[in-house]
Amino acid sequence: MITIVKIGGNVIDNPALLSDFLDKFAQIDGPKVLIHGGGKIATELSLRLGVEPQLVDGRRITNAETIDIVTMVYAGLVNKKMVAALQARGCNAIGLSGADANIICGVQRPKEPINFGFVADLNEDSVHDDHLKQLLYDGFTPVFSAIVHDGKGNLLNCNADTIASAIAVALSKKGDTKLVYCFEKKGVLKDINDDSSVISLIKRDEFGELVSTGVVAKGMLPKLQNSFDALAKGVGSVVITQAEDVLTASGAPLACGTTLSL
Repeated sequence: MITIVKIGGNVIDNPALLSDFLDKFAQIDGPKVLIHGGGKIATELSLRLGVEPQLVDGRRITNAETIDIVTMVYAGLVNKKMVAALQARGCNAIGLSGADANIICGVQRPKEPINFGFVADLNEDSVHDDHLKQLLYDGFTPVFSAIVHDGKGNLLNCNADTIASAIAVALSKKGDTKLVYCFEKKGVLKDINDDSSVISLIKRDEFGELVSTGVVAKGMLPKLQNSFDALAKGVGSVVITQAEDVLTASGAPLACGTTLSL
């Protein structure tokens, strides 16, 4: 079993939560991959440089100024701090962007109907998993930032949930995979103000109603879209849960958080 974990930005922004998460992530048995965004650091740096961040449905619009900023933050500062922290916990992490070893090659998103700028869309051929599998075989734990490339010399920002889903799908073609999305809440909540209102199981045919009633919105929307897409393409299981439960979520099904099902 290969475990693919995506860690949310709000956890990255909280040193105590991040430390606890990394403690438990390092204990996951077997090969594993970690994907992260940048948290508030990219937004804060953008504001300091006079660049106002823009988001549409939880997805960042990345203009020419912003791509340099998010590359510095995502693939640089955040990634290397996380790798160093995992190394200190005995986990042989290696920090990567999608450009490294040509592991993730995206296509710049069309400008219509919304111009997201230097943002990548991924397809079934985007993840070149041979080198990734070799890294796992050699005992490394890849830690991916949300930066990919287009094969033409350009770096592109990509939704980290999408990267996690694409990596899980690629690795599932030759083995069992589990995709775990970790953030600051216990799972998908019926009521965002009630942490006890976790929806333990969401089936694909229930997704539309949850969107129309506002239960699923903003950053949770692409997370669930990517989850169901991953399941449809062969990923064994998908769980959305709080970061502190990552070790539990990597084990028995329905043990915590929200499990997604077709």
